[in-house]
Amino acid sequence: MREIVLDTETTGFEPEEGHRIVEIGAVELFNHMPTGNTYHQYINPERSMPQEAFQVHGLGDEFLSDKPKFAQIGLEFLEFIGTDSVLVIHNARFDMKFLNAELRWAGMPLIEDQRALDTLAMARRKFPGSPATLDALCRRFSIDNSSRTLHGALLDSEILAEVYLELIGGRQPGFGLQPVDTGRKSGVGSQEAWRPKPRPEPLPPRLTAEETEAHAAFVAKIGESAIWHRYD
Repeated sequence: MREIVLDTETTGFEPEEGHRIVEIGAVELFNHMPTGNTYHQYINPERSMPQEAFQVHGLGDEFLSDKPKFAQIGLEFLEFIGTDSVLVIHNARFDMKFLNAELRWAGMPLIEDQRALDTLAMARRKFPGSPATLDALCRRFSIDNSSRTLHGALLDSEILAEVYLELIGGRQPGFGLQPVDTGRKSGVGSQEAWRPKPRPEPLPPRLTAEETEAHAAFVAKIGESAIWHRYD
């Protein structure tokens, strides 16, 4: 399954008020694993940058003046995301309305809203009442975002990819049971069939000292016939 983790930076909040996209960043995942394939583009918004937006992402008029316009890169962007990949976006409504506004103005095909998977909504469902910003989720999942001094579309996409994988249960949401194509033939009876390996280091016990003592006292009351003695 191919997924595209995506983020944009803009000149403001509403495309219908004349605001435009100034940066797109995207990271490709396949079966929930990063492939290393990314898309990144700065865009000339054909308008001045409001100071409020500049303070968020630091992209000014002079820097963007020689960058391509959206109409020049729109088809390349559409080719990268493909026609059926899931688009993983934090606060998807915001990015989707800007992307489709830009595509509409350029006379290009729009992106169907149902392709977007909103990680903001996912986080709010999973942690009701808790902050669900990207920074807050990085703190929750101990993800290093120290390089995020300003918003940047590609960096935010890379961070969001890590957050998304944690939201769905970590880097191996299926506990690693899905078959992985290694390019080698394997099957029942094959010498190359996958076999579980012991952990390099055993997991630490999760029982407290008090719980261990209480269990030992409980087993002692049962006597020598206690089933736990078989596992000593």
